Amino acid sequence: MNTATSELLTVPEVMERLKVGRSKVYDLIRTRRLASLKVDGCRRIPDAAVRDFIRNQMGEAA
Repeated sequence: MNTATSELLTVPEVMERLKVGRSKVYDLIRTRRLASLKVDGCRRIPDAAVRDFIRNQMGEAA
């Protein structure tokens, strides 16, 4: 997998990484807790946004 492709994740890939369901991922996007963009109508989430979300969650839990 090349770097450009690995930087943008699909919703199923984010579901797997966060171990949550599809509706939860879309809820996080809707509430702007997880940044995303649309590429020709397809929702994509930057890998960095997922890492930031996890880091923020860890900070809130501490």
